[in-house]
Order: sequence, then structure tokens, then C-alpha cells
Amino acid sequence: MNNVWAVSTVVMREMYRRKDFYVLLILTVLITLILGSVNFFNESNVVRYLKEVCLLLIWIASLVIAITTAARQLPAERESRTIFPLLAKPISRAEVLSGKFLGCWLASGVALACFYLFFGVISAARESGWPLGSYLQAVTLHWFMLAIVIAGALLGSLVFAAPSSNNTICFVLVGGVLLLGRHLHKVAMSQGGFAELLLTAIYYVIPQLGWFDVRERIVHNWPAVDALSFLVALAYALAYAGALIFVACWVFRRKRLQ
Repeated sequence: MNNVWAVSTVVMREMYRRKDFYVLLILTVLITLILGSVNFFNESNVVRYLKEVCLLLIWIASLVIAITTAARQLPAERESRTIFPLLAKPISRAEVLSGKFLGCWLASGVALACFYLFFGVISAARESGWPLGSYLQAVTLHWFMLAIVIAGALLGSLVFAAPSSNNTICFVLVGGVLLLGRHLHKVAMSQGGFAELLLTAIYYVIPQLGWFDVRERIVHNWPAVDALSFLVALAYALAYAGALIFVACWVFRRKRLQ
């Protein structure tokens, strides 16, 4: 664990030295404040619209940070050739990969906390109440969802040749799962024969990222998710991310470094 933690701290320091997080945070703040100052159709009560836009920006920004940060970790080490002295130390490839994952996940969690803190301040300023429990549940589910995304991006960095192609494929897959994943089983049931079996198999194999999207509950001030469903979602995220990291470690051990 000392080796894993040492690698993760380097990843976190490297991320916050870059400008990606600060640029995305400033853009989110500016766009939200501008939209909040506009009077749409002379309607003063635009809180729900403002919350929906702000949450969408937070999700986009968090995915950009998580995917791009994870996708460049191992390729950057290979290009700078720092991976060789790192592996020459008493540290295994699995520990390096686990440290990269932990660092990306923790750094994304800190960035996510900053985004949601701003969102909470905006919501509290426009509404009379602030359901702290629902907000904490939302940010926790969002953070655990990023664990799956980061693990997948790390695995992709070992499979695809360039970070740009890995980034593109990860964004397409994550966007497709978030938009269509939850409806795939319904589509499969309307089909027949081999198509139904294939779509059903894909539905159960892909990560159910939609389970972690509770934006509608926050926008409409609905009650929080029940404790059992919440804990099941967290356990599912850890299990799926762990499986992806296990596969990534297996690929990394057999990958020839150049």
C-alpha cells in the first residue's frame, strides 16, 4: 500500500499542476452565473432550469477530467521513459497501475467536491432550503461512477495506441451507455431470436452508469435514493472497477514496454 499511495500522490500533484481542472471549473461557474442572470420569458422562477444546466456541466466536466487524466498516465510514462526507473524500484506493475487508478480517482473526487460545492451554493442562494443529504448522496454516487470510467480509461491506455484514440473511444462508450444503456433491455425484449439474446448479453455486460445518475432527484427536490439501493450501487461500482483494474493489470504484466 505504501507503493500504491506514493504513485497516487504523484498523480494527484501532476493533475493539479495542469490547467484542465481550473479551466473547466471557471467555465462552469461563468456559464451558470450568466444563465442565472438571464430572465427567461419574464419568468423569475428558473431555479430548476439553472440546476439542470449546472448539473449537466458538472457531469461533462467530471468526465473530461477523469477520462483525459487516466488515459494519459501510462502513455506519458512511456514517452518520457520514466516508467523504466519506476519499475526498476521494488514496485510491481500491478502496484503502479493501482496507484495510477487511486490517484486519478482521488483527484477526480476533489475536483467533483469543488464542482458540487459551487452547485450547492448556487442552489442555496436561489432556493429556501438545501437538502444536504441528497446532495451528499448525489456526489458520492457520481464519484463511484467515475471509478468505473477511470478504470476503463486505464485499460484502454494499454489497448489503444494513442491517448487521443483512447479518449475518443471512452467518450463515445460512456456517452452511449449513459444515453442508451438503460433502454437497451427494453429494445432487446422487442426483438426476437439471436438479436434479443445479443442485446440482452450486451445489456448485462456493459456498466450500468445510469444507476448513478440522480440529477432528476436533485433538480426536482425529490427524496433521496433508499439506503439499500444506494449501497448496492456503490458495491456494484467497486466490483466493476475492480474487475477492470484486474484485467488491466493482467494486460500490463504481459505488455512489452518500448
